Amino acid sequence: MSAGLAFTGHDLDRDDHTRADPERLAAMRARSDARLLSLDGVMPQFDGEGALAFTALPEASDDRELVYLGLRDGAPLFVAVPDEGDMRHAVSLRETMMALARLDAAELALFGGARSVADWHARHRFCARCGSSTHIAKGGWQRNCEACEAQHFPRVDPVAIMLVERDGDLLVGRGRGWPERSYSALAGFIEPGESVEEAVTREVLEEVGVRVHSATYIASQPWPFPSQLMIGCHGFAEARELVIDRTEIEDARWFTREEVADAIANGSAAKSFVPPPATAIANYMLQWWLEKTA
Repeated sequence: MSAGLAFTGHDLDRDDHTRADPERLAAMRARSDARLLSLDGVMPQFDGEGALAFTALPEASDDRELVYLGLRDGAPLFVAVPDEGDMRHAVSLRETMMALARLDAAELALFGGARSVADWHARHRFCARCGSSTHIAKGGWQRNCEACEAQHFPRVDPVAIMLVERDGDLLVGRGRGWPERSYSALAGFIEPGESVEEAVTREVLEEVGVRVHSATYIASQPWPFPSQLMIGCHGFAEARELVIDRTEIEDARWFTREEVADAIANGSAAKSFVPPPATAIANYMLQWWLEKTA
């Protein structure tokens, strides 16, 4: 069911065998059709038609670290590691999503993966074990420390995001500082030693004081800000009474099916609440729930 989710559906051949072969990788870099994804920091640049911009691969003398993304229509694609990592302090997520709205599904997925791995490299230039400098390896899908021989791999942080149902109504919340009337699915990072289902139960109990049972999986979505895997779930509440942890979220409410349908149909003009953007898995999950309960 994840075919319609933003940041999924890339058209790349990840070509893992080339990543691990220095000679094949060098040959890919030397090809005349090799292309470099154009980024401004970790933000995309666009061509005259509003698609992702690519340039010819720099000459071999360029000393920037390059990540081999794979093959697209047979041509090798690369992205350069930026000087800085995640630049959310300079460009807000809302502005970023507005800029990305012009991309088709395959290009959005390509950019999302490239952004995540390039950002990870920019923020992991030193070894977490001994503090020495690390260098890029395996085509950019690994960093190695020559001092202590540690190997480091791009990180993905799992997040449980959940819809909670009771008596035909749906529980959603709003984070601190969100735009007025905006509500979305509750969510939280999965902790070490915890299953997805256990994370759903714990997060809902911590945030709104509700016990959840029968948690099931809906769909997942990579979210490259900087590199989460959103794991969408659905569960049932044992009771309706809420005890909201205001340090975690600003508000949480039960909405009827009709109110959820109004939000999805009318967006910011809805009378009930403003739903999450179409690019977010939470929007997809709300639509899934409406179809499930039709």
